[in-house]
Amino acid sequence: MTTILKPGHVDLATLETLYRENGIAKLDQSCIKAMEQSAATLSAAAKGEASVYGVNTGFGKLANKKIAPDDVATLQRNLILSHCSGVGDPFDEATARLIMSLKLISLGRGASGIAMTTVRQIENMLDRGIIPVIPCQGSVGASGDLAPLAHMAAAMIGEGEVWFRGDRMPAKNALAATRLKPVVLGAKEGLALINGTQVSTALALIGLFNAWRAMQSALITGAMSTDAAMGSGAPFRAEIHAVRGHQGQIDAAKFIRAVMEGSAIRESHRVDDERVQDPYCIRCQPQVMGACIDLLRNAAKTLQIEANAATDNPLVFEDGSIVSGGNFHAEPVAFAADQIALAIAEIGSISQRRIALMVDPTLSYGLPAFLTPKPGLNSGFMIAEVTSAALMSENKHLANPCSIDSTPTSCNQEDHVSMACHGARRLGQMSTNLNRIIGIELLTAAQGVELRAPLKTSPPLSGVIAALRENVPSLGDDRFMANDIEASSDLVATGVVCGLIKLELNTQAA
Repeated sequence: MTTILKPGHVDLATLETLYRENGIAKLDQSCIKAMEQSAATLSAAAKGEASVYGVNTGFGKLANKKIAPDDVATLQRNLILSHCSGVGDPFDEATARLIMSLKLISLGRGASGIAMTTVRQIENMLDRGIIPVIPCQGSVGASGDLAPLAHMAAAMIGEGEVWFRGDRMPAKNALAATRLKPVVLGAKEGLALINGTQVSTALALIGLFNAWRAMQSALITGAMSTDAAMGSGAPFRAEIHAVRGHQGQIDAAKFIRAVMEGSAIRESHRVDDERVQDPYCIRCQPQVMGACIDLLRNAAKTLQIEANAATDNPLVFEDGSIVSGGNFHAEPVAFAADQIALAIAEIGSISQRRIALMVDPTLSYGLPAFLTPKPGLNSGFMIAEVTSAALMSENKHLANPCSIDSTPTSCNQEDHVSMACHGARRLGQMSTNLNRIIGIELLTAAQGVELRAPLKTSPPLSGVIAALRENVPSLGDDRFMANDIEASSDLVATGVVCGLIKLELNTQAA
């Protein structure tokens, strides 16, 4: 199925579906008139005497070098080839597809001056499964994601490599196999393709999508841990959160109340419980998780705007003016990525503290040490908790802000950069770490609930445990633990855990 993109109106749900389902995208026909008009304006400028950056001049520090009209096509081809300087492992096909779709949206705003034949090349490559091999390193997130986007553009002109039908091959071979011709770039078209924030934005969006899924899973495992530890439900009462007023906190508490509804374990200690207060990792879940929700929503707002933006340079406007600016600077994306990183780190931090509580008999209200029926002979979840601590610590280091780490490039012409690309790329590793932390909590919380038998948890949480037990049996005697952790973590990463409980938490503020 082909998704029709209308620039300025593409929502996050559409982009997530494109990413997760390897979707095919095309621009809405309403974009064509503005794109053709701006392309005609640029074509005329390329033949004129006046210097227009990137149209009939060199690039960056070489902007004062005038280019003859007969050399315009060579200028654009040279630009792409020289900027193919990316290094590192290539992005997976799903990420590369999202990058291409975001580039379509940006070009579709009609301010880039790019010919429809070039735009159609992106659409046709997506449709026929010709996906550029794009190295993951080389962008500083300003003047556009130059190096990685150049590798995307190179495939369009028959250079570089692509993924095609499961194989990695020269781009020219895949184009020929599908009867596509390498595109010949006109005035400014190479610059339009490589200027822009589409790589940084794609990586930040993927980080957001995965963080949102993990956040919902952590609300579920947090509620399960609360029940397993016979924690109080009083801290989740609506009145507490209403008088503070933060929407994320209100939503988190409401979610936890809903998934714990009907728990016999909770009812068993509602009256005769000598404890006055639970530790913060239980009691303050709405406050911590709610703050994370608000951070993710704020990042979502920024990234939706950026995904729909024209971010190359120079830009062509309806009055015929061609204006150099700085929309390629990815500072908004860098800040959004840093916010997502903070949320990921904190979701994992509080989840890890609940794991630590569950394995500690001095805190878990009657559960055996390390949640094993025979502590001493067996170590149970002792080292699984240590693993969660290692992952939590790693994410704390990775969460340090990248946006403040500017470094001058290009002979000081580009003297302040955003570092958005690697700031967003690090979210992938952080999300993997977080999924494993939550996966370990799922194991410990489910074990704790089962050790409360014959008392049962709520129907929603029982359904999550049942799904886990289809993949991982309860822990009796010690066994090889790594496989259990990976299986449980996979249920988190693939959305099985959060998909079992149908409660909506939109990525936009209520």
